[in-house]
Amino acid sequence: MPQAGLPKHVGIIMDGNGRWANQRGWRRMKGHFEGAEKVIDVIEEAIALKLTALSLFCFSTENWKRSEEEINFLMELMLKFIDKQFHRLHKDKVKVRVLGEIHKAPLELQKGLVRAVELTKDNEGLALNFLVSYGGRHDLLQATREIAARVAAGELKAEEISEETIRDSLFTKGLPDPDLIIRTSGEFRISNFMLWQSAYAEFFVSPKFWPDFTREDLREACLLYASRDRRFGASKDLPEIEKVEAKNSLEKPKELNIV
Repeated sequence: MPQAGLPKHVGIIMDGNGRWANQRGWRRMKGHFEGAEKVIDVIEEAIALKLTALSLFCFSTENWKRSEEEINFLMELMLKFIDKQFHRLHKDKVKVRVLGEIHKAPLELQKGLVRAVELTKDNEGLALNFLVSYGGRHDLLQATREIAARVAAGELKAEEISEETIRDSLFTKGLPDPDLIIRTSGEFRISNFMLWQSAYAEFFVSPKFWPDFTREDLREACLLYASRDRRFGASKDLPEIEKVEAKNSLEKPKELNIV
């Protein structure tokens, strides 16, 4: 279990590799390489904090618009990371999941990701989620298609569709929603990351580019999260017992609580 007050599930939008490299007069690929080197430190800190889940936004559906050279480099970088790190993570009882349109990735990367998932599927430690060719809108689109197919087949009535139905049709089925979303590089946007799942997430924006983000920064973000008053739509001046009841009644939130 996470330490008292800390988030259970943290999502990270790892942004700024290219700008980090450009500031130093290097090619964008150097930034991606250095960014990949940071990933293992952050994973190890998530394990030390006893988080339940860590979701890393590795490659979005929009990233396919980049140059062929950059895409190929990123695909190869992910494969090298897998080959280098996953037996080590397996020893730490990390359970790997891949969320997104993995079939669009090169075959060798697909095989590497499947190997990692199979190797760690029975582990009971940190749930480590790699979002590859992932987009929040597409996640909702594929969920809608799946539900529509069930209705057309007579397996489900339209009036029976619930938030739970949608949740169980998303790539993140079986995972808790993220409590905390971290974005590096100082940008204040969600960039199509877990749109449904982030309805009640807290946000932490770091001014650092991803290659400069450290395990200490992750710990700071989690401690800041622990200091926040999460009300889930309830009034701040409610007695504590009423806050608990309000939170329970809003287990399936209907509106975004903007903080």
